[in-house]
Order: sequence, then C-alpha cells, then structure tokens
Amino acid sequence: MSDVKAKAPVDFLSLLFLLSGLSALIYQVAWQRILFAVFGADIQSVTIVVSAFMLGLGTGALAGGVLADRFPRKALLLFALCELGIGGYGLLSSALMHGAGDLFAVQGLGVIATVNFLLVLIPATLMGGTLPILVRHVAKLWGNVGEATGQMYSANTFGAALGAVLCGFVLLNYLTLSQVILLAGAVNFAVAIVSMVFLRSDK
Repeated sequence: MSDVKAKAPVDFLSLLFLLSGLSALIYQVAWQRILFAVFGADIQSVTIVVSAFMLGLGTGALAGGVLADRFPRKALLLFALCELGIGGYGLLSSALMHGAGDLFAVQGLGVIATVNFLLVLIPATLMGGTLPILVRHVAKLWGNVGEATGQMYSANTFGAALGAVLCGFVLLNYLTLSQVILLAGAVNFAVAIVSMVFLRSDK
C-alpha cells in the first residue's frame, strides 16, 4: 500500500462501494422483470435494457471523471449525491415503469424502445459516475491511481455479482419486486448517509 494509515478508510470505502454495486445489480434484475411484465419479454426488450444500462454506465463514468477532476475535494460529497439520486429514483422506479406501461404499452416498438431506454439510462448514468468519483478520492489517499482503480473496481464488481445472485436466487423468492427495489433503495440511502458522516470526520 502506498500509505498504511490510509488502509482503514479505504477498506471502509471499499465496503460502501461493494454495497453500491450490490444494489445496482438488484435494480437491474428487478427493473428488467418489471419492464418485461409491462412491455413484454423478447430479445428486443432484453437488448434495450442491457444497452441502456451499459450506455448509462459509460456516460456516467465520463461525466463523473470530469466532475471529480474539477472538484477533487468534493469527491465524497459527489459520491453521496449520486447514491442519493440512485436511491431516490429507485423508490420511484416501480411507479414510473408501471405508469409508463399504462401510457405507452399500446404504442409502436420505437416508442416502447425509447421509453424503456430512458427509464434505465437515467439511473445507470448516476451509477456509472460513482466509480471515477470514488477513485479520485482514494487516489488522493494512496497517491496511486492504478491501485485506487483496482481496489474500487474489484469491490464494486464483487458487490454486483453478489447482488445479481442474491436478487435472482434469494430475495425474489421471499419478497415482491417492489419490496426488493425498496431494499436496494435503502442500501443506497445508507451508503450516502455513511459517506456523508465519513466526509465530516475526514475534515
């Protein structure tokens, strides 16, 4: 490690980012199921949802990198705001998607594809922004961007894998889709709040 003293806070932030990744994949599984139920499940709908998720992650990563470079001392705050945004959207997402289904389900494929795309793109963009923002903060602690990127990316990826397995094989056996989404939102809010507390203690 570049700085032994920084190990504890970085490990703590890694845990928070693991939870962030866990909630992200819970959302993806749950949102896919809702959109499939509302608009129908076929290869086109799967492609649209996954493409929107990937584009959002990429776009968010670019925007997050710019913001982190411009406001390096606000990185943890930006991360917390992203988590609040994701959690807020999560709490509204079930109603939004069902409402969109009521409005657009009888429309043509182009309209349905656009609606599905936008419903997933917005939160996915916020999710994508979290990695470069948190890497910027950890790199400041460690003085090594490569180590910071590897640490945060691995934590988030492990959390994402855990979230996909947990949602698909455990949570949906005991909870409704709405309850699963509320649980993911609660995780986002918890991560945001703890990040804010961490920010205050780090001053």
